[in-house]
Amino acid sequence: MADTEVRLERVTKSFGDFTAVDDLSLDIADGEFFSMLGPSGCGKTTTLRMIGGFEEPTAGTVYLSGKDVTDLPPYKRDLNTVFQSYALFPHLTVSDNIAYGLKRKKVAKDEVLKRTKEALELVDMPQFGHRRPGQLSGGQRQRVALARALVNRPNVLLLDEPLGALDLKLRKQMQLELKRIQSEVGITFIYVTHDQEEAMTMSDRIAVMRGGKVEQIGIPEDIYENPQTEFVAQFLGASNMLDAEISAVDGDMATATVIGGNQMRVPTSRVDGGVGTKVRVGVRPEKIKLLADGAGSVPDGRNVVQGTLRMATFIGVSYQYTIEGPDGATLTVFEQNLGDEAVASPGTKVTMHWLPENTFAVRPQADLTKEEVEGE
Repeated sequence: MADTEVRLERVTKSFGDFTAVDDLSLDIADGEFFSMLGPSGCGKTTTLRMIGGFEEPTAGTVYLSGKDVTDLPPYKRDLNTVFQSYALFPHLTVSDNIAYGLKRKKVAKDEVLKRTKEALELVDMPQFGHRRPGQLSGGQRQRVALARALVNRPNVLLLDEPLGALDLKLRKQMQLELKRIQSEVGITFIYVTHDQEEAMTMSDRIAVMRGGKVEQIGIPEDIYENPQTEFVAQFLGASNMLDAEISAVDGDMATATVIGGNQMRVPTSRVDGGVGTKVRVGVRPEKIKLLADGAGSVPDGRNVVQGTLRMATFIGVSYQYTIEGPDGATLTVFEQNLGDEAVASPGTKVTMHWLPENTFAVRPQADLTKEEVEGE
């Protein structure tokens, strides 16, 4: 287990009557790519700013490399920050922008030239040193901002939605570049985003935040496959959710009875509560197989729901089906576009089936808002 590089111990930040971060504790390992993910207002940026020293906690302690830095200003903390705005000096060349911090620290000229060259190579821009920011694309300016932060060799790099201003294609390219760079330099990256795919693409671990607290923390695969709350299930990717009640528990499998009478088998390890517990049973859209009436039979042992196909949408690599299920619930199915099967038409009666192992059950959260689960 790597040493802890950043520790937050019962940190709270209030602005008047509003609590932005509420009694938050986190351990972030040395060399880890750690993301804080959540909708606007969940406290992720405020948390990042407290780590960076730009906000002072109302309560709690911030540690860097085991040292209490709660009262230290940003320039006395061994970290750098990359913002969405880039904040490059337009009148300086790329090389001079990168070297700016080193020159202010009065680093020797030869060392400045050497480290600036290394930083340009790290971000794959060795031939751009003589240009000015206005001559660069958005993605290139983002690389320069990253190089400028890394040239100081901080122990921790804070990144506050740094790709938010880029178009979708470039953002996806930069996600892979950021992960490559972080692997090469081996320092701790703490990344703030509201983009679920971005967090899962790059992160070693993710903290999903809501209302100033961490709802769930873990590796991307575990959070996606085993959401612990309805908010996590809805916010991280797409989920089909049906109201149900746990009606039996037998060994490693529980039974949940859904409104309308369907019975679902759920691994007991994915059930929060015993018999009589009200839950929302969930399954991810890509786990479901779709069968039009009369087109075959369902294999034994699978969970089954009947419905009516309302919409079929072609999205390139897959089809997205919108289905009216039990009690009028809207369900979504993703099927890979293999080009070997006819696409069902709206109005078709369909059977959805999936492995019980791909089912989860979480407690209902009545206070969830549309904006929260859609990441707005």
